[in-house]
Amino acid sequence: MIAVRARAGALSTIAAAALVAGCGDGQAAQSRSSAATSSTAPASTQGAVGARAGGLRLVKVGAFEQPIYLTAAPDEPSRVFVVERTGQIGLLLNARKRSRPYLDIRSLVNANGGEQGLLGLAFPADYSRTGRFYVDYTTANNDVRIAQYRRSSADPNRADPASARTVLTIDHRAFTNHNGGQLAFGPDGHLYIGVGDGGREGDPHNYGQNTATLLGKLLRIDPSPAGGYTIPSSNPFVGMPGRRGVIWAYGLRNPWRFSFDRLTGDMIIGDVGQDLEEEVDFVPAGSGRGADYGWSVWEGTRRNKGGRAANAVFPNLVALHSDGYCALIGGYVVRDRSLPSLYGRYLFGDNCRPQIESVKLAGRRAAGLRTTGLQVSSTSSFGEDAHGHMYIVSLNGPVYRIVQR
Repeated sequence: MIAVRARAGALSTIAAAALVAGCGDGQAAQSRSSAATSSTAPASTQGAVGARAGGLRLVKVGAFEQPIYLTAAPDEPSRVFVVERTGQIGLLLNARKRSRPYLDIRSLVNANGGEQGLLGLAFPADYSRTGRFYVDYTTANNDVRIAQYRRSSADPNRADPASARTVLTIDHRAFTNHNGGQLAFGPDGHLYIGVGDGGREGDPHNYGQNTATLLGKLLRIDPSPAGGYTIPSSNPFVGMPGRRGVIWAYGLRNPWRFSFDRLTGDMIIGDVGQDLEEEVDFVPAGSGRGADYGWSVWEGTRRNKGGRAANAVFPNLVALHSDGYCALIGGYVVRDRSLPSLYGRYLFGDNCRPQIESVKLAGRRAAGLRTTGLQVSSTSSFGEDAHGHMYIVSLNGPVYRIVQR
């Protein structure tokens, strides 16, 4: 079943055929936490209810090479951008796929391993004026690089590959997995960056709880127009010796996808678990500063190993591997009025289960879990365009838009 647990104080991986495989290298699972839980019925028993209530269907909008993310720029309603793991960004213009990619940086991107590649894309609010945007990818030595590019001055449907400026490079050389990769501008205008714990099983170097490293973190920066970045003065560890000022929150394993509710500004983090539990963390707007989401002392609500995470924030929702989950794919709170059965609900999936599910998140609770009746194999991401329309991306190639029947 999916156990839905109230936040009490809280806490992934991406593989070749299953870009976001949740388990590590087979380490024996340790004892569960004794945290109290409330639970819903197993998701598999609710499919008919979700299908009847939703009246939803999938419309294929294009096929891409190992697509792993979809997004749009503010004030760009005619354009939708699809990130391909191999190093290209495809473009849907007025719902039709362009034959030429918006950006091709395959020569820079290390996509040799299952968790490596071009992983993230974000457009700031002023993109229509400045043409600047940001990507997240793994380099030849598996460092994680956030780079700035600009739209071509001659063609709004192309980016200028020569415009690259490095914003931030994160040392990630020990292992090839758990790179994170999500980029998103928050309602506050700052750029948020999700970074995995550095890889391998069990966070062997305890990076999740170590605020002297950027691994296993949610970062928050202000990119500079000429490259590099500045640190917002309101970040929690600014000026603290032995702590990195760019860190916004910590204790994450592999925050494969996080998002902001376009209506409320709430943040929702989907963090991929290890052997037993996947999780969703709900962060109300204006909160989350310095939060510890528990990894690697905690996996979801179970103690993973010894150590202290005294102020760990537990997840709103936990999905158990014993029910077929392996790598939770975080999505969005739906704000598309043409999808009334999903409106205001958080949409999510899992790389190992085709069922697409939704749940209501508020404060310290999650409630009303149900399936949508939609199924997508090898889900790698969700996406939202400038209108708030919802998309589902499959690593197998198809990209779908969700529509009402």
